[in-house]
Amino acid sequence: MTRPSGIDMLRAELSRLHGQLIANELAVWTAGNISARVPDQDLFVIKPSGVSYDQLTPESMVTCTLDGTAVDDHLSPSSDTAAHAFVYRAMPEVGGVVHTHSPYATAWAARGEAIPCILTGIADEFGGEIPVGPFALIGGDDIGRGIVDTLRGHRSPAVLMAHHGVFTIGPTPQAALKAAVLCEDAARTVHLARTLGDVAPLDSRDVDALHDRYQHVYGQR
Repeated sequence: MTRPSGIDMLRAELSRLHGQLIANELAVWTAGNISARVPDQDLFVIKPSGVSYDQLTPESMVTCTLDGTAVDDHLSPSSDTAAHAFVYRAMPEVGGVVHTHSPYATAWAARGEAIPCILTGIADEFGGEIPVGPFALIGGDDIGRGIVDTLRGHRSPAVLMAHHGVFTIGPTPQAALKAAVLCEDAARTVHLARTLGDVAPLDSRDVDALHDRYQHVYGQR
């Protein structure tokens, strides 16, 4: 029996993870996408453009070079492919990128307002506020440049791109998806807290301690 290639396994993983966007109410219709870097190759795999989630299969995922050119010719890649490609070129430590228009986080993006670090859970995952990136038109690599410029040197794996939506990064697509889920949860919870009155950010020393514990002690090692 022929063993599946690394790309085949990534296609299967991405097909499964896109289902999690819907399950976690992070995407509607055909919006949103996840990509994964192919280890040890200058390639990544991404969702096809305009294909509904219930029609996605491992075979429908599109393989691209790091300049955003599709290697496969059966389907066109996501309209956000150039942004993903730029992130992979500029940040070699990134193995997965997720883009959503999740409602609460995108509402913060529409306001151009960072999500403040007022909860231990935000400190854990994001290491501070969830920042806002610049507005850029879809289709070119300006969005990717904005993502990289905002997140480089920042502990947050999530950025709210102004008037657009959420992009998250991680060493794996699963980690980037986790950041997208937790970003939406943070956006919703902070919004609810602010309806009750003013909120105060955590002390930076406490944020540092919480983030370090979560990143290096929490969970199974």
